[in-house]
Amino acid sequence: MAKILIAEDERDIRDLITFTLRFAGYEVVPTANGEEAYLTAKDMEQKPDLIMMDVRMPRMTGYEACKAMKAEPSIAGIPVVFLSAKGQESEVNTGMDVGADEYILKPFSPDQLMDRVKTILKKYGKG
Repeated sequence: MAKILIAEDERDIRDLITFTLRFAGYEVVPTANGEEAYLTAKDMEQKPDLIMMDVRMPRMTGYEACKAMKAEPSIAGIPVVFLSAKGQESEVNTGMDVGADEYILKPFSPDQLMDRVKTILKKYGKG
């Protein structure tokens, strides 16, 4: 089953996403901010199949982390999905400009999240 790295600074949301994806059978690596996500992805021996990040986080935003990931050859090819309550067109465009592959708007139900993850992984040949 696919390995998914999560970056979410709000513990309750991170725990819900982690639980939901583990329940669906995915291996989940939770992190608390963009910097931790970047360093974890870069240092993992078995790279994740998908990276999902909040946009607004301390230490390194999702945008900054995504840009850094896309500049790092060892992880540049991993699809990045933003999870954000900020659905304005400018926010979505910024996410795509820094290299995100998808943008999922909060709030979402666990079923919606599982469906989107399954679709995204299939799209990138990881599911």
